[in-house]
Amino acid sequence: MTPRDLTPEERATYEWQMWVPGVGEEGQRKIKGTSVLISRVGGLGGLVALELAAAGVGRLILAHHGDLQPSDLNRQLLQTHDHIGKPRMDSIVRRLKELNPRMEIIGIPENASDMNAYTLVSKADIVVDAAPLFQERLALNDAAMRARKPMVECAMHGLEASVTTFIPGKTGCLRCYVPEVPASWKRQFPVFGAVSGAAACVGAMEVIKLITGIGSPLAGELLCMDLGSNLNRRVKLPRRSDCPACSSLVP
Repeated sequence: MTPRDLTPEERATYEWQMWVPGVGEEGQRKIKGTSVLISRVGGLGGLVALELAAAGVGRLILAHHGDLQPSDLNRQLLQTHDHIGKPRMDSIVRRLKELNPRMEIIGIPENASDMNAYTLVSKADIVVDAAPLFQERLALNDAAMRARKPMVECAMHGLEASVTTFIPGKTGCLRCYVPEVPASWKRQFPVFGAVSGAAACVGAMEVIKLITGIGSPLAGELLCMDLGSNLNRRVKLPRRSDCPACSSLVP
């Protein structure tokens, strides 16, 4: 992360968030100088991207494969009905550029895998995992730990959403509490866009906290939100001494 000077237009655009204690112009310069990778830019990751674009992040690297399906439209707010059957990434980049034309966007029409995860991670300062499949999540986790890049982990299922932040050498990682791909996990699951959005907004704020130093990130803690009962809880996550991804890392 290398702070970058702000233009007069940027000072005007981000004036209100620079009033947040601890941010100021220096914090906004850090936001502009940061590159963030988002793996899967759908109902959850798309809203993370939208919030970070609005906040003035200077560079987004976005990984998402495939064409838009009708069933995507209840939650993927970077898409439009007339884009059905066309590559999702085209609409993602276009809509984000409409909001923030100053931002650099690298759209990669691939999903994270063991083959490409490290290459994707190496392009960014911070990683956001919003993938639906644990094969992708664990590949991204292992690459982030290897590259010593902090990773914000966002997930949802039904009316429940969760967010945590892994910091290499300071916390455990995803593989500490999900060592292998769960046998029962499926790609398709119940989802409301509003639940995805709740996780996304918390996840975007985690990124902003990591960049600026304001607040307290969910480092090693899982925030669990039940939007059905409106009950939230925080769970301490383990750091396994035998974890193949992070046990050898030190601060």
